[in-house]
Amino acid sequence: MDFNLTLVASDKALSAGHLASVESFLGKQAILITGDPSWLNIHKAADLPIAECLTIGQIQDLRAILSDDKIDIFCTRTANRRKKLLIADMDSTIVISETLDELADEAGIKDKISVITERAMRGELDFFEAIKERVGLLKGLSADALKRTLDKTEVSIGADIVVKTMKNHEAFCTLVSGGFTYFTESIAKQLGFNAHHGNILGINDNALTGEVMEPILDKETKLTLLKEYTQKQQIGLSDTVAIGDGANDLPMLEAAGIGIGYHPKPILEERLLNCIRFTDLSSILYIQGYKKEEFII
Repeated sequence: MDFNLTLVASDKALSAGHLASVESFLGKQAILITGDPSWLNIHKAADLPIAECLTIGQIQDLRAILSDDKIDIFCTRTANRRKKLLIADMDSTIVISETLDELADEAGIKDKISVITERAMRGELDFFEAIKERVGLLKGLSADALKRTLDKTEVSIGADIVVKTMKNHEAFCTLVSGGFTYFTESIAKQLGFNAHHGNILGINDNALTGEVMEPILDKETKLTLLKEYTQKQQIGLSDTVAIGDGANDLPMLEAAGIGIGYHPKPILEERLLNCIRFTDLSSILYIQGYKKEEFII
């Protein structure tokens, strides 16, 4: 079965020298190159066809070779490359911030809460306990802070292009988050996602109650949603692409046809073949073989 190595550059132009370095590495690994490189975007993104899939160890070695020039590398099957379902995490993925941390900033306790968030995303804390503890610390905060936080929330570069382009090719796009529906609803609408899922904050008398409504959306819920949407769309898991940054995304990412870590926590970088480390979200399209001229801007 054929595969593609996809190289995507960030600041520095992708060159013939970079491709030669990869070809040299593949030769030493006795991995057959089955054709010539092809440009997806001149000096930005290119495909190199190969006969077999790289191992995690091999992709990590290639990441090290290309890291000084901030070039990302991905490995995917040639067959069924363009996916019919995108399922994306929100915080630190589709948006650049952790919305709960920014909400905590409104209460003046961002430093206290962000430490808990970071440990949870690294998989060092139980997600249920971490979200309950963080939200509990916000008890009494005016619900008006939600709007102020939303107004400050910035969308990650490339997010709109990915959703527009995939929808233009009849893919279904879903936003899933361990964060809150107040934010997922707005971000999904802004970017054109077909659906969104998140947790619900308890609010009473225009103030946060410090509670998260049951059931709590966690990593297993994300995996369940991935499977449910494949059934609804009458497709297989191989027809899906998923992206996220933290430990609570890992089951979903490992189950998807292409699972991508976005500026990933170490636990993802250690486990996933495909990670966006330097480039923006438009790499999701290059990974699927889209050429720049196919992007919907």
